[in-house]
Amino acid sequence: MIAPWEFVQDLFNPNLGFLLRALAAVVISSVVCGVVGCHVVMRGMVFIGDAVAHSVFPGLAVAFVVGGNMMLGGLIAGVLTAVLVAIFSQNRKLSEDSVIGIFFAGAFALGIVIISRAPGYSGSVEDFLFGSIVGVSERDVLWGAVAGAALIVVLALFDKEIVAVGVDRETARAMGLPVLALDILLSVVVTVSVVVSLQTIGNVLVLALIVIPAAASRLMCTRFHTMMVVSPVFAAVCATTGLYISWSIDLPVGGTIVLTMVAAFLVCWALTALRGLASSRAASPAPSTLGAGGDSHAS
Repeated sequence: MIAPWEFVQDLFNPNLGFLLRALAAVVISSVVCGVVGCHVVMRGMVFIGDAVAHSVFPGLAVAFVVGGNMMLGGLIAGVLTAVLVAIFSQNRKLSEDSVIGIFFAGAFALGIVIISRAPGYSGSVEDFLFGSIVGVSERDVLWGAVAGAALIVVLALFDKEIVAVGVDRETARAMGLPVLALDILLSVVVTVSVVVSLQTIGNVLVLALIVIPAAASRLMCTRFHTMMVVSPVFAAVCATTGLYISWSIDLPVGGTIVLTMVAAFLVCWALTALRGLASSRAASPAPSTLGAGGDSHAS
């Protein structure tokens, strides 16, 4: 395993330019997914992260078959499916999870059918399923940075409204908030954050990037907006560490980053549990110092 300073040297080695691009890409993805994931976790929408990752697949397949931009294809497919889910979820007779399961399973199945018609597809599509640091281009990094910045600005502008809908939909509707539009907005934001992360961490593992940092920050924080600061920092540190480990001992980058996040989450959970135990002991009343004689005298 190489030393950390050797990893830094490799980052700035002109012959290993892809490594620096990969680091930039994973940090951008981590920050974006860390922020978006806070809304996903707090609203109990964890399933949608996995579902969105599946929904982009038909777009990737169509783009591959026609020779188009696969990132753009995935984005269009994901946004379209997210909008359909948001619309159909307004019917309270159907749970949001049920609607998500129907549409995103259908989208993934459509992608399988489309891609099966094109010979020689495995390599390109596998990069999006499992990630590829070698395939990250300067354009991917730039596109991810612009898209990520736009997502964070959108969430900042509509933060109160999105939180209000997440806390109580009926109250938000009574207040005159456009609940459907806000649901669509959040679904689209999740979709774009997934697409931003496809190249480095892959379609299969992107759910972890959305959920784990937000879940860890929820353990450590008592305020939602503090959580939105801690989560992207946690994600970026773990992603950088995971990339270093992956590069050092030649492991798959996506899987290594996710395992690093899981390990860090377990540390946060253990520290939180120990802190809770210490607080409980401190709050418990001290044992009585009265002896038997004292008791009998009091009686």
